[in-house]
Amino acid sequence: MDKMILYIVLPVAGIVLGWTIRWIYARFQLSASEQKAERVKQDAIKEAEALKKEIQLQAREQLIQDRNQQERENHERRKEIQSYESRVNKKEELLDKRAQEFEKREKEFAARDAEFAKHAQQLQDKEENLRTELERISGLTRDEAKSLIIKSLENEAKHDAQALLNKIDQDAQLAAEKRAQSVLLSTIQRIATEVTGDLTVATVSLPSDEMKGRIIGREGRNIRTLETLTGVDIIIDDTPEAVVISCFDPVRKEIAKESLERLITDGRIHPARIEEIVQKVTREIQQKIYEEGEKVLFDLGIHNMGQDGVRALGRLYFRTSYGQNVLTHSREVAEIASLLAAEIGANRELAKRAALLHDIGKGAETDSDQNHAEVGAEMARKMGEEPRVVNAIAAHHNDVEPQTTEAVIVQIADAISAARPGARRETVDNYVKRLENLEETAKKFTGVEQAYAIQAGRELRILVNNEKIPDEQVKDLAKSIAKQIEDDLRYPGRIKITMIRETRIIEYAR
Repeated sequence: MDKMILYIVLPVAGIVLGWTIRWIYARFQLSASEQKAERVKQDAIKEAEALKKEIQLQAREQLIQDRNQQERENHERRKEIQSYESRVNKKEELLDKRAQEFEKREKEFAARDAEFAKHAQQLQDKEENLRTELERISGLTRDEAKSLIIKSLENEAKHDAQALLNKIDQDAQLAAEKRAQSVLLSTIQRIATEVTGDLTVATVSLPSDEMKGRIIGREGRNIRTLETLTGVDIIIDDTPEAVVISCFDPVRKEIAKESLERLITDGRIHPARIEEIVQKVTREIQQKIYEEGEKVLFDLGIHNMGQDGVRALGRLYFRTSYGQNVLTHSREVAEIASLLAAEIGANRELAKRAALLHDIGKGAETDSDQNHAEVGAEMARKMGEEPRVVNAIAAHHNDVEPQTTEAVIVQIADAISAARPGARRETVDNYVKRLENLEETAKKFTGVEQAYAIQAGRELRILVNNEKIPDEQVKDLAKSIAKQIEDDLRYPGRIKITMIRETRIIEYAR
């Protein structure tokens, strides 16, 4: 019985003891969780307070920065306002001063006007008194005195005119032979198309006759611009689908011809485009001059020629002498001189080089009174050519004595090239020289920028600098140029002088 009770009590006691232990452990776990939760809560509260303080601190700093920025902006605005106020005050003071000056000047002008009016009235009264006194002393009225003066001037003019006619008759008798030569020269120039036509006239083909109107332009502005820029005479007549370019200077003629052909191909024909094309073609012609010089040197096998020498030779491509192309003539003389030197055992390369350069002075742009042999010798000396070449150039027209055999060979070769049938035409050379003298005479006057002889020398077109010569002086300048031409030059017929004064204003819209 006791064992049974023991068997019953022991399990129950074990169960109670186990439950008690579990209850105690659970209470311990609950207490630990509550403590942990409390710690987490306290930590969260601390972090929240720290974050709150940090946010408040950042907000205060941002507020301070915004306040400082606002103060700086307000300070700058106050400075700008003060600067504007200072400027406005200064402008107001300046305007006040100017207004006072204007008032002062108006008063001065009013006083001067009154004084001038008073003086004018006094002069008018004085003039009337003098006129009355003069009529009383002379015993003539105003109309009678005027008639007497006119009659006296008329008699004096008739006397001067008669004296001028007598002088003209005397000059005509003394210069009859020269005048006859000039008339004959003019006649030959007008009818000898074989001589002058190929040298001074070029024809440009047109796609249609409608293009003529576009070339002329509104009120003739296009053709006038092209003629002004190139110095040629453009003839538009009834010839179908063609215009004619006339100019004694072959370089100008070539520039005008090439420019017109490009304008026709392009289709845009107006003054600005014309000026652009002419400038571009001019540059290309200068390049062609250099290329022609290089070409003739390559063909003849001549080396060691400087750029100045190449350009000087290339300029001869556009020059003629007595109707003969100077570069072709120089090349021909070089070939002949080379053959002659080889036959007699002279220095072949020296003779060929000197012969090629013998007429180089004809392409020089100079106002010197020296002939082309002297100019060419000086150019060769500056280009570094050896003295024997320089002597051959200077001596090819016997201006100096030839010092070498090669110099004599150059003379002979030059004569052979010029003497062949049809090589030269002296009339054309004189004609071109006369037109060049006509242009140079006009260019000597102050204010003249360019002068172009056109229509076979019957018209001289002159471009005047609008800054140096005002409108009222252009007519006097034209009379002075005409008088100078009459005194210095000999020419058939009469020469029309056209003065062109243009004011050009350029502005850009941006």
